[in-house]
Amino acid sequence: MCFKSKFDKLTREDIVDAICKLEKESAEIDESIIAKQKQIDELTLRGRKEKSRDIRLFYAKKINMIKEEREQSVQRAMYLMYNIRLLNKLKKAVDDNEFFVKNAKVSLGNLLSDQKGLAKFLNKALNTRIDAESVLTEADETFQEVEASYEKNESIYGMGKDDDALLAVFETEETLEGEEEFADEANASAEQQGSEE
Repeated sequence: MCFKSKFDKLTREDIVDAICKLEKESAEIDESIIAKQKQIDELTLRGRKEKSRDIRLFYAKKINMIKEEREQSVQRAMYLMYNIRLLNKLKKAVDDNEFFVKNAKVSLGNLLSDQKGLAKFLNKALNTRIDAESVLTEADETFQEVEASYEKNESIYGMGKDDDALLAVFETEETLEGEEEFADEANASAEQQGSEE
């Protein structure tokens, strides 16, 4: 008795449809990443101009939150790209199969009778699966390592390392602006005294 494979009913159109859906989802995530980066840039600019330390701290925390969301979106986009890549390989295999059936009169039965070729193909498919699973398990281990190394702040509203770094950037910008204003005022005062003399 011969058992049919799930791949027997698979058509090129099914694969192309799946790829199109993933590419649409990927494009939406790409737009989301771009939007988040614009938000980060705008908030960074506001933070540099802001005089109030509390509001700068607020901007710093908001920027860090958006950065986390952006990184999550980036990971999802990479996962989708990996899936699209594999589906394109499958589409290529379907196209190759149809090509050889039409042009070389090679039947699937003859292909399967090539035990060495079949073993090579199955090993390649297995390695693809192992690689894909490895990506997921390594990511899970990374989550666990990062979460294990996390140290809670004394207070939810306290200053974290990232907040402090952004505040330093804002304060440096404020100091530079203050020095430029002071230099401009000093130059204007010197020019005014020179004209009075």
